[in-house]
Amino acid sequence: KMAGSSTPWTGSAYLFLQSTCKTIALPALYESSQKKPCVFKALKLALADSTGSVNGVDMLKVHCSHPHLIVQLKFCKRENCRRFLRSYREGVLQKSLQSHLQLSLATTTMPLEVELKAGSEHLDKMLKDEDHCLECIYREKPDRLPDEEITELEECLKSLMLHQSTNNNVAGKDYSSLKPPSRPYPPTGSSLPTQLTFIFQGQQFHNRTITPDDHQKFAKSVSKKWKQVGRSLQKSCRALRDPVIDNLALEYDREGLYEQAYQMLLRFIQSEGKKATIARLIAALEENGLISLAEELLGIHSSEDCS
Repeated sequence: KMAGSSTPWTGSAYLFLQSTCKTIALPALYESSQKKPCVFKALKLALADSTGSVNGVDMLKVHCSHPHLIVQLKFCKRENCRRFLRSYREGVLQKSLQSHLQLSLATTTMPLEVELKAGSEHLDKMLKDEDHCLECIYREKPDRLPDEEITELEECLKSLMLHQSTNNNVAGKDYSSLKPPSRPYPPTGSSLPTQLTFIFQGQQFHNRTITPDDHQKFAKSVSKKWKQVGRSLQKSCRALRDPVIDNLALEYDREGLYEQAYQMLLRFIQSEGKKATIARLIAALEENGLISLAEELLGIHSSEDCS
């Protein structure tokens, strides 16, 4: 590790996915022009969950080899690869994939079998030896740039996210839970859902969309109760259904409560789009006794109240 002379840590592995439900064939879904973006989105989200970063692992190519969908992965940092391996070993990646596929494909169940290989090595057999797995992945240098199809799907997702606020068609909504390259918030002046106003402590408030400022204040102040708020939001938000909240707690454990709370609300905002309103968040805060935070978000929390 000499300064200026070391090359970046890179490695490659193949993730094999197979549905154990006879009526669901992942390769067939991916080969369908209609379903391919949905499957890709789910893969992208689950992989981001596994490393804690949208750029933690790259997909180079997705192969359809019935009954398997095979994803060629590229890791650019040892720590990202280590995080991925832990997520894989603990079953977090598998559950995340199942959850995202269910949500993206609007299906009730998505039972999966997963397998991980690096070259001729079956990593599932040696998962307890993390360093050996890292060595195997490091030995397998990526042999290609991202496939043209992958690049197109990436661009398609980014484009749809950027135009999400103006394109309210089915495809736009379908991509709404992917982490966008910029802010995920709909414009505050955009058309609102049916509930235009709501009542809090006897006062009437405009039911606007959640803003970046709301998001940061929530993450900063909610502390350990973020899970409870998440479970309240979960009742009307499919993207927060089990095991998503527990997965977020595991994935962002090192980053602490702020990041865990931030990521939970981010998932809500991204999946609900314009329906991610302040009224829904305030209701969840009220349900969990977080009145002072609700007041702060609505601008009625004076500094004198903080004692």
